Amino acid sequence: MTDKRFVIGLVINPFAGLGGPVALKGSDGAATVEQALSLGAKSQVHNRVVRCLEMIRQDADRFSILTVDGAMGASACDRVGLSYDVIAHTSSDPSTAADTVSAVRQMQERGVDLVLFAGGDGTARDVCDVLDLDQTVLGIPCGVKMHSGVFANNPEAAGRVLDDLINGRLVSVMKGEVRDIDETSFREGVVRTQYYGEVWVPEELRYVQAVKSGGREVEALAVQDIAAQVVENMMPDTTYLIGAGSTTAAMNEALGLENTLLGVDVVRDGKTLHLDADEAQLFEHARAGNCRILVTPIGGQGHILGRGNQQFSPRVLDAVGLENLMILATKTKLEALAGRPLLVDSGSAELDRRLSGTRQVITGYEDSVLYPVGEPA
Repeated sequence: MTDKRFVIGLVINPFAGLGGPVALKGSDGAATVEQALSLGAKSQVHNRVVRCLEMIRQDADRFSILTVDGAMGASACDRVGLSYDVIAHTSSDPSTAADTVSAVRQMQERGVDLVLFAGGDGTARDVCDVLDLDQTVLGIPCGVKMHSGVFANNPEAAGRVLDDLINGRLVSVMKGEVRDIDETSFREGVVRTQYYGEVWVPEELRYVQAVKSGGREVEALAVQDIAAQVVENMMPDTTYLIGAGSTTAAMNEALGLENTLLGVDVVRDGKTLHLDADEAQLFEHARAGNCRILVTPIGGQGHILGRGNQQFSPRVLDAVGLENLMILATKTKLEALAGRPLLVDSGSAELDRRLSGTRQVITGYEDSVLYPVGEPA
């Protein structure tokens, strides 16, 4: 049986916030760190990381941690008594931004479900620079200046979100802006922030209850919202392989196109290229490149591959790329699974293993959640 535990990639900037207590307005750069230390500053980063990790210690059998040696991760885990695997090493003492960048790259290569970083806006920038498009991150706030929308309110808030993720509860994800301030200007009394990008960050799932629906999701409207979200973000010169099911069929309906409810349709630039395409046709499109696959789980059962859409063969999935697999489902459909994971049965055990983990599911207009995929533990 494969290990289905939630995988956290932990990376710490041990000097984050060091300049704040000594009025240096930040901690960017080796010279600033040295100056802060000479003024008697003491890092509080590890204490804050420990506060976060202590909130999930009781569920240690449900997750694993990949981290960096020493002060960039391992020592904080040691303080909490959590086991971990060191997959990255610092190149110098003190550690640098390059060490953070290298660590995040290696974590993603190992397939972490969440990159958990401790730092401020500068660290957020470093993480953002090498983040995969679909990688989810969460910041433990430790810096002086934190203008980015990627941090939890406090270490305990980060721990609560981790607890939800680790225990398989629905957790919404949203786009958070990464911004940083020019510390030189800031020290001169001028605030200049710069936008660097957006990353996916988790937030606690909250239902906005409507009186008419008794607090429950109106599924037909939710399907329309999902369709609107996908159609609005369809890219030109991109081929969409739209799988079976009423949720995915709503994509074609929103585009004003005919659809095959129980087959796979191929759409590009608002036009239908194939109705009810077979595996060979899908493979030809996949080989041409720039494709996306849209699937929805079978209600009550949870299969997203291998039930009713065997046209998505292992070679088609590999040619398209697993990062281009889009899962669509209403929250009602996910809640009906009662915490059971979405299932894959592609015909290749190796591919099924690569598909397993925590994946993003589009559940509405500008609304997504993280949900486990793979065999039940």
